[in-house]
This record gives sequence, structure tokens and C-alpha cells, in this order.
Amino acid sequence: MRKNTLLIHHKGAFCPHTGAVSTPVYQVSTFRQDAVDRNRGYDYSRSGNPTRDVLEGFIAQVENGRFGFAFSSGMAAVSTCLMLLRPGDHLVATEGLYGGTYRVLEKVFREHGLSCTYADTTDIGALEDALKPETRAVYIETPCNPRMGITDIAAVADLAHEHGAFAVLDNTFMSPYLQNPLDFGIDIVVHSATKFLGGHSDLIAGLIALNDAGMAGRIKELQNALGAILSPYESWLLMRGMKTLGVRMEKGQKTAVRIAEWLCGRKEVERVMYPGLDEHPGADIHRRQAGGPGAMLSFRLRDCCSGKDFVENVSVWTLAVSLGGIESIITLPAAMTHLPYSSAERNRLGIDGQLVRLAVGIEDEEDLMDDLGGAFARCRKNME
Repeated sequence: MRKNTLLIHHKGAFCPHTGAVSTPVYQVSTFRQDAVDRNRGYDYSRSGNPTRDVLEGFIAQVENGRFGFAFSSGMAAVSTCLMLLRPGDHLVATEGLYGGTYRVLEKVFREHGLSCTYADTTDIGALEDALKPETRAVYIETPCNPRMGITDIAAVADLAHEHGAFAVLDNTFMSPYLQNPLDFGIDIVVHSATKFLGGHSDLIAGLIALNDAGMAGRIKELQNALGAILSPYESWLLMRGMKTLGVRMEKGQKTAVRIAEWLCGRKEVERVMYPGLDEHPGADIHRRQAGGPGAMLSFRLRDCCSGKDFVENVSVWTLAVSLGGIESIITLPAAMTHLPYSSAERNRLGIDGQLVRLAVGIEDEEDLMDDLGGAFARCRKNME
């Protein structure tokens, strides 16, 4: 099946017992057993729940994987992936990646013996230079949050495997509708399902998809032991959101292309970062590995506008830290999503007060551009 059809008719989408066209919510903590050593496939919802099982099969299916797992947040999913590593192991990660991932690496896992090197993974040579004999994993974002850098997925997977490491990719920005990293050799795909997959800014969730049975068995053990599982109701709510992923992504992407092109002509804008622009570094690589440029873009303001003033002078756009909802969201990463980095590191990476990130929703594109245009005008006036 093609993607939009699969999103509606995934395995488990219909109840086999009643014919209901929506997966039932098994809002239950425990299950009655037929005997001490015999149950009907479930005993306790932390270990497994029929509603969550359908969701986990759903993400595996749309990511072209064999196994899926659902967690209480994107960071719970990321942290579970990192727990496949042991004290003394080394990880290479995309530099400038999402602040929450950076925080858990630096404030939690480094204290437990995991070392990490951050590299410009858009440069395979730089990635190779960062590898060590003790490197056991490579963790990438592409496009990278918020600078929209593009990494060659297949090249990273091949390099990681050559060095005996496994490769993890955060696919939140693209979603499985536009990009399927497992097809290019990535071992584990992770999502903040809070974002495009949920799509309505009304739940917190994380998902993992993979093919390797051994890794899947270990992730299942960790999921059960740590207990950071997604509830039955939120599993159902997430599946409801995922059914409209295709139409939402297509609408947001179409508008994002127009906004990016419009921003390129604004005198207040120094640079637009969007893989849908031919001049974007890595645009050709992105086209080979993704089905479209997506609904995320960033841009750098010239000194005639203050980033803080700009993002605080919109009305249709929502000033917030998240992304991927039906509402368009504007973010100042230096003061919001990437605060876990030091100011010196943010400045080195170009994530300063002039960098603005946009997550395009499904509103009318003219209203979104009119709102940005008004913010430009008010921002310039404030600087005079």
C-alpha cells in the first residue's frame, strides 16, 4: 500500500471482534489469568497492552521495520536507545542537536560513564575523525534541529557498521511520511511522536522502530523494567493523529516552500535554511533520501531586527517550544529549545538570538506570511 492508504489501513486499525473502525482503548492495568502460569497474552499493562501493541505495530509498519515501541515521551525513547550502551562506551552525535538530547547526554549519561563527541555529521570526514576504538553508536538528526543541516543517512550507517557501531536517527522533523531511515541502513529510528505524528499538540509520546531482533529484545526489556510506557488512551490518541499525517505534512510542506521562497526575498533576512531550496547545502542528498523538504525551516535575521522582538510580535504564529502541530509555531532556539547549551557553544554553532525556527502548520499561507510581514515591520520600527 502507498503511504496515505497505509496510514488509514494499518494492521490493527479495525477491531477484529466487533468490526469497529477505530482501535479499542483497553483502559486497564491488569488482566485476569486462566491459571497461575497461563494468560491470554497479557498480564499487566506496563509489560504489554492491546492498544499500545497496535500502535507499536503501526510505527514499525510505516517505518518499514519489524519492531516498534511506544514510550511516555520522546526523551524516554531517546534515553532507552542510549541505555543499549554501557559505561566506557563512546558515542558520536550530531553537533547542535536538540537541546533535550544534549542535556540527557551531558547531565545523565556522561555521569554514568558514557562519553560523547559532537561532530558535524554533514561532513562524513569529520564524523570519521570523531570515531574512536570504543565508539559503539552514532546518533544523528537530519535535518538537524534547528540549523537544518543535511546528513547522508546511508553513508553514516555504512561508516558506523564498518567500525562495529550501530546507528540511531531522530526522524522527528521528517516523520515516516517523508523519510524512512531503516531503508538506508540505520539500525534504530526514534521519534518525538508529540510532534508531527500526534499532530495536534495534545499529547506527549515517543516511538522507536527497528529491524534487529536482538536489539528489539533488549529495548523491550528496558521498556518493561523502566516503565516509561505510553498509556492506552494516549496510544489511541496518537494513532488517531497518525491517520492524518499525510494530509497534514503535504499541507504544511506546501506552505513551507512558499514561505521559504518569500523569506529569501526579504531584506531583513540574512539566510534561509530549508532543504527545499536548491541553494541549501545538502539539498541534493536530502532529495535522494526523503520524499520532500518537510514543514520545518529556520532563518537568520539581519541586525535591523531583533530575534526576540520578532518572535514576540506575531499573532497568528504561536510562540512555543514544540513543533508539528496543526498550528504554526515560531521559536527562538537560543532562548528556548537549545538553552541546555552554554552561550559560548550556541554562538559557536550559530544558534544565537538572530536565528528563528518555524514549524509550519495548516493555516492559510497568506495569513501566515501577512503575520510575519507585520512582525518584520514592527521589529524594524522598534530598532529605529
